[in-house]
Amino acid sequence: MDELHTKYDKLLECLRKAGSAAVAFSGGVDSAFLLAAAKAALGEKVAAVTALSPSFPEREMADAKEVCRQLDVKQLTFQSDELELEEYRSNPLDRCYHCKRRLLGRLTEIAAANGFRMVCEGSNADDEGDYRPGMRAVKELGVRSPLRECGFTKAEIRALSKELGLPTYNKPSFACLASRVPYGEEITREKLTMAGSAEKLLCELGLTQMRVRIHGNIARIEALPDEFGIIMENREFIVQKFRQLGFAYVSLDLQGYRTGSLNETIKQGGK
Repeated sequence: MDELHTKYDKLLECLRKAGSAAVAFSGGVDSAFLLAAAKAALGEKVAAVTALSPSFPEREMADAKEVCRQLDVKQLTFQSDELELEEYRSNPLDRCYHCKRRLLGRLTEIAAANGFRMVCEGSNADDEGDYRPGMRAVKELGVRSPLRECGFTKAEIRALSKELGLPTYNKPSFACLASRVPYGEEITREKLTMAGSAEKLLCELGLTQMRVRIHGNIARIEALPDEFGIIMENREFIVQKFRQLGFAYVSLDLQGYRTGSLNETIKQGGK
């Protein structure tokens, strides 16, 4: 842990040098840890900035508000309106770039209007191994990624979050609901609502880490293999509720939950 504490001290020093910071804040594991570090380093000269979006479920917004309350950090919100972008709705391979460009562009404006010198977001060292076109927008807009710059992995972030008493230390990973729709299929408010409602239902049944991917009128549930039993015990109830949401068929992916499963269909040369 001494090496990890040294890394944390480096993070605090990086944030102190900024003088003030606006943190892109979703309420997830990474952004909560970054916000806590920014609060420790900068005190009142930090704010959390959260985008309100159909791809951001109400339960996640509630968690984000609670973390801000516990840390005593001011939270600013704005409507991201990414559904206005054709480049987002058509869901190309670089959808995340267009979405993040809109979101971080607006966040940068808010930061400038409120006198914050640094705009930062919570990607970590583990994110470098996945297909993440949104990182191009981060670089283009000059947004900082202190956790990645300091080499923090997700496991290290969780370990320090637990030590700091953050409620997010064991929170399941979350990605925006647009990631439930295969590339090339149109993203609509209806699809985002269907995915969010379906996942909320599964959470209420006791599942911890899961995704509901949308393939036309088929729901493909990705869950931890150890939690398949919960699904089977509630099979009829899940089918009934999913059909009410608009799904015709409900399937269970036997590979189980994994991050970025829709990226598995991307050919190496198409990245």
